[in-house]
Amino acid sequence: MDLTLTEEQLAFKKLARDFLDKEVVPFRAEWDRREAVDLAIVPKLGELGFFGLTIPEEYGGIGGDYITYCLGMEELGRADSSIRGIVSVSMGLFGKVLLDHGSEEQKQQWLPGIATGNQLGCFGLTEPDNGSDPSGLKTRAVRDGSDWVINGSKVFITNGTWADVCLVFARTGGEGARGISAFLVPTDAPGFGRTEIHGKLGLRGQATAELSFDDVRVPADALVGTEGDGFKFAMTSLDKGRVSVGAGCTGIIQGCLEAVVDYTTQRRQFGKPIASYQLVQDMIAEISVDADAARLLTWRAASLIEAGEPFGTEACKAKLFASEAAVKAANLAIQAFGGYGYVDEYPVQKYMRDARVMTLYEGTSQIQKLLIGRAETGINAFV
Repeated sequence: MDLTLTEEQLAFKKLARDFLDKEVVPFRAEWDRREAVDLAIVPKLGELGFFGLTIPEEYGGIGGDYITYCLGMEELGRADSSIRGIVSVSMGLFGKVLLDHGSEEQKQQWLPGIATGNQLGCFGLTEPDNGSDPSGLKTRAVRDGSDWVINGSKVFITNGTWADVCLVFARTGGEGARGISAFLVPTDAPGFGRTEIHGKLGLRGQATAELSFDDVRVPADALVGTEGDGFKFAMTSLDKGRVSVGAGCTGIIQGCLEAVVDYTTQRRQFGKPIASYQLVQDMIAEISVDADAARLLTWRAASLIEAGEPFGTEACKAKLFASEAAVKAANLAIQAFGGYGYVDEYPVQKYMRDARVMTLYEGTSQIQKLLIGRAETGINAFV
């Protein structure tokens, strides 16, 4: 794997950082307190190209490779993980399924709006009774003439109350993974209900919602791909989503590193900067090494995607390591800041709260270990 970034990649990274330092970082604490980002940031992110990364220009995107995608997600994670989640779910989980499996008509209808940030998508997979086992989902779609009628509920859906369209996974056949299909459902459809979830530990600025479907009717051409392929689409999308999470967590670790170095080189105790003390440098070194390790694991998975090679196990490893390392880095950062790390005047307590959910969504750390273990042994511990 070539670890040398191109001039174009370095230019995008600098452009992204400069923009986010001006348009996001100064406001993230306020957005966190009020549990809502200013949605005016969304079209600005679109103008800069965040929503169009890896989406072909013919569909309104800016194209680009997956290393550039990781650079963008890392900078978003460093600035505000709530913002990264908005972009990653709309452009990544929603947009990538549509790009890879949607009909040409579906792509033309939705991708230009998604790729420019003029519209948002959400990913309707998780249910109240089915998180780590999505093959057991209960939301059902029944054929009625030329339409499909959907009933059920979803929970913990990022962008849920803001999205214009939802990719809904529903059971169209028997039990298990093969009975699941995917549908494009406009969020203004009659019977589509949305309730925002408040009081979250982290990611407070992004909308997280519970969705309900009460005889929601969509036409036959709302089906993505063929009937029964929904579970396969979801799992492939989550593999790529784990690369985004890995990159975003790398951003959290990098943000912790920069914050700790800045604070400890200025903060003085016993007559000298606290960065001069061995145990403080020990914490800085741990965060620094983990930032590099998380970045390289994520880039490895991204390079495999770019090469068209299998990448699922590598994505699991990147997500597992980076998410756990982000929690560790934020904890060490708070320790280095002392009491000041515990208040939101400084960013490290937000990094801690945002990092914690990264070990849960898009597959818990325990699920990642089972997937990695299956890849190493050939034995499926899920059954």
